Amino acid sequence: MAKRTTVIDIGSNSVRMVVYEKTSRFAFHILHEAKAKVRLGEDAYQNDGNLQEIPMQRAYDALENFLSISSSLKSRKTLCVATSALRDAPNKKVFLQKVSKNLKLNIKIIDGAKEAYLGSMACINLLPKLESAISIDIGGGSTELSIITNKDIKNTISLEVGTVRLKELFFDKNNSKDAVKYIDSKLEMLDNFDAKTVVGIGGTFRAIATAIMKNTNYPLKKLHSFEINQKEFKNFLEKVLDADKDELKQLNIKEDRLDIIKPGALILSRVLHKLSSATNLITSGVGVREGVYLSDLLRNSKDKFPTNYNISVRYLIDTNVHDANFSNQLNQLSKIIFDLTYEYLSLKKDYRYELSTASKLYPIGSSIHYYSQNKHSYYLIQSALEYGFTHKQIQLISTLNRYAEKKLPSDSHFQKYKDILPTKKDLDLLSYLISITIALLSHKPRNIDFTLSFNDGVLEVISKNNMYLAKEAIEKLSSINSIKVKFL
Repeated sequence: MAKRTTVIDIGSNSVRMVVYEKTSRFAFHILHEAKAKVRLGEDAYQNDGNLQEIPMQRAYDALENFLSISSSLKSRKTLCVATSALRDAPNKKVFLQKVSKNLKLNIKIIDGAKEAYLGSMACINLLPKLESAISIDIGGGSTELSIITNKDIKNTISLEVGTVRLKELFFDKNNSKDAVKYIDSKLEMLDNFDAKTVVGIGGTFRAIATAIMKNTNYPLKKLHSFEINQKEFKNFLEKVLDADKDELKQLNIKEDRLDIIKPGALILSRVLHKLSSATNLITSGVGVREGVYLSDLLRNSKDKFPTNYNISVRYLIDTNVHDANFSNQLNQLSKIIFDLTYEYLSLKKDYRYELSTASKLYPIGSSIHYYSQNKHSYYLIQSALEYGFTHKQIQLISTLNRYAEKKLPSDSHFQKYKDILPTKKDLDLLSYLISITIALLSHKPRNIDFTLSFNDGVLEVISKNNMYLAKEAIEKLSSINSIKVKFL
C-alpha cells in the first residue's frame, strides 16, 4: 500500500478529504484533512432526486481543490467514494463524467449496505471494544445503521432518512409531525432489536456531542470516544428541538449546522426512542473515510488489526521513540512490578494495561525537548493517543507520564480531571509504580539485569551489577508509605 493515500467522501451535505500517512505496516496518522460544505443534494429531493447545476459545480470545484492538495502532498493513491446524493440521482452520470474527464478522478458510488459496513468497520477497529452495539450514521440523504456483536458486524441497514432530505420535505414546510411519522415508518426495521450501546457517526451526532461537551465544561478536548448516558443525551436533544436559531447558538451548535441540526436531532431522538435498552452512547470521530482507508490497509487481514495491536501507540513510537529497546524494557518491567504489587496495594487488575502503556510511551517527549520530556509526553499522549482507548484511559496514561519521576500528581490536576481519573489514592500508587520502573532502568542496561521480589510492602531488587544510578533515582522519588524499595 502507498505510504500516503488520499480518501475523498462525497456526501449529500459535505465533501471531505483526508490524506493518511503510514508510519509502519499498520500504523498511520492524518497528514491533512479538508472539508467543503457543498450541499450536493440541495433541492434534489424536491426535483425527483436530480442533482442541480449549482450544487454540482460547488462539488466539482471542491474536488478540484482537493486533488491539488493531494498532489502537493505527494499522495500516491486516491480512493473516492460517493453516497446517498449521487446514489439516488437519476442524472448522476452528468457529474461523474465531468469529474472523470476533467479531473481524472474515478468516483465509486457505494450502496447503503456498503456505506454502513465501512462506517461500522472503522468503529470496530478504532474505538474501544464494542460488545453489543448499534452504529448510526446520519447523513444528508440517508441514515446507515450496523448491528455489532463482539467486534463483528452482524447486519447493516440503510434508510432513506437524512438531514437535508427531511429539511426539504418536511422542515421547510413546518411539518414536523409528518416528519416523525416518516422517520418512525423507516425505523420499523429496528423492532425488537436490543443493544447496550449506540455509536454515533457523522456530522449530526458529533455536532450534538461537541455542544454537550462545551455546555458541561468537559475536561478533555477530544471528541472521539466521548461517552454519555442516554438520559442526558435525550434531554439535550429536546432542548435542540425546542430552540430557535439564537437559542441553538447559545447551546453551542455551530453556525454551519443551524439549518439541519433539528432534522438530525429528530432522527436521533426517534432512534433512541426505539432503542430504549441502549443506556450508553459513544461518539465516533471515525466513519466512512476511515473505513475506506482501512479496507485497503487491512485487505489481507479480514478488515481487522492483529490482536492486541493499537495503531495510536505504534504511531507515537514510530515517530517519537529513538531507543525502542528502552521503551520495551519499560513496558516489560512495569508489568512485572504491577503483577508483584497490585493485590497488596488493592489496585484493579485492569490498571496493568494503562501502566504498561504509559511506561512504553514515557520516552516520546524527549524527541521534542529532552529537558521538558514529561510535559511533551503528556501533551502528545493526551492529543494523539486517539484510537482504541476510552477517555479515562487516555487521561490516566497521559497523567502518569506528566508526573513520572517527579512529585505525585497535584491536587489541582486531579480536581480538573477527577471525573475521568481514578481515585487520588490509586492515581498516586500508579504514579509511584511508573516512577519506580523508570528509576530502576536509569543505567540503561541492554537487558534487564536484575530480579524483583515483593514481601510485606517491600519491593526487593536483586542484582550482581552496579545499580548506583538506580539507587540514587529511587531516593529522589516522592515516596508512598504503602510500598518501599530495597536493594539487596
